Amino acid sequence: MVGMRDVAREAGASLSTVSLVVNGNGYVSRDMRTRIERAMATLHYVPNELARNLFRDRTDIIGMIIPTIRHPFFATLTAAVQRVLSAQGFRTLLCSTVDAKEGEAEYVDMLQRHMMDGIIMASHTEHDVNYWESIARPVVAFDRYLGPGIPAIGSDHEQGGAMEARLLLRTGARHVVMIGGPRIQFHDLARADGSEQGGEAGTTFPTVRHYLRLEYELSRAGIRYDYLEAGEVDDFDGYAKAAHEVFERFDDVDAIVSSDIGGACCVQEALERGINVPRDLQIIAYDGSYITRVAGMKLTAVHQNFQGIADVLCRRMIDAIEDEPSARGEAGKGSDARGPLSSGASGAQGDLIPVNMVVGQTTR
Repeated sequence: MVGMRDVAREAGASLSTVSLVVNGNGYVSRDMRTRIERAMATLHYVPNELARNLFRDRTDIIGMIIPTIRHPFFATLTAAVQRVLSAQGFRTLLCSTVDAKEGEAEYVDMLQRHMMDGIIMASHTEHDVNYWESIARPVVAFDRYLGPGIPAIGSDHEQGGAMEARLLLRTGARHVVMIGGPRIQFHDLARADGSEQGGEAGTTFPTVRHYLRLEYELSRAGIRYDYLEAGEVDDFDGYAKAAHEVFERFDDVDAIVSSDIGGACCVQEALERGINVPRDLQIIAYDGSYITRVAGMKLTAVHQNFQGIADVLCRRMIDAIEDEPSARGEAGKGSDARGPLSSGASGAQGDLIPVNMVVGQTTR
């Protein structure tokens, strides 16, 4: 097998100079670099990646932990993150916690053993704040609160909830039903860190602020609303069952707000029942994945900025790896007024990425 010594002899260069070229650090003159690169090509030299990584103390591998790759939101986000990381010379190692026996623990172990450079954590975790802070290696959270010392990035969900409320108020909605994840996610932080925090701030899931803001605005306007639980994020059958239950329980429902999957299920259920959408029933989806275009009708939806999220996630991760933190908060300036939902540090995010409403065929 061809080694660096062979390349050095072929190029008439020292071993240390060849090493500088192979590892991409240190000054080498243009002529010498050209000679070494020509020698590498002539000998078909393939660098020893393991040795190179040991020399650099880097693997150029980022772990991304998500609940499930089956979900259209996480599939779309993962693809965007992978493109950004690839352009920066990093590879992405994917872990779906629903499908992995050990969940995130195996990836955290790999990170601590320097088998990867960092982790983007985008899935629910049972581990407490002390666990994540004790890792002492680069971790960036997406739509999670892992602890006060861990950067967190996510969409401006309060802005999304306010957009939905404005549309529903403008179109005269009288009874809104929301379909989402387990309600315990709205106040789960006391279980996570043993604190006594409560109210809207006591959650590790910043995404619930979308529903909390919507509920606040509807309550202030005197509009009736109900909330149906559809199960965990990977429970697609749960959304279909909840869509069916809406019409069985509430004969006066005239607006439904859910995720893209929930919204698509509600469109199908309404059409099967002969309900006119949007005249008699409005449906608003939240996420803005490709599902909004294949539900039978183009869904009105709050769109999260997948590329914007990916750009900031990757920038924060690379900054953490290189220990050069960049300025915070630049992505989230100018979003809607928060109202009472932004009090408290728990669930707060360092970067809020603005969302936008795209009106389709399911609202008036």
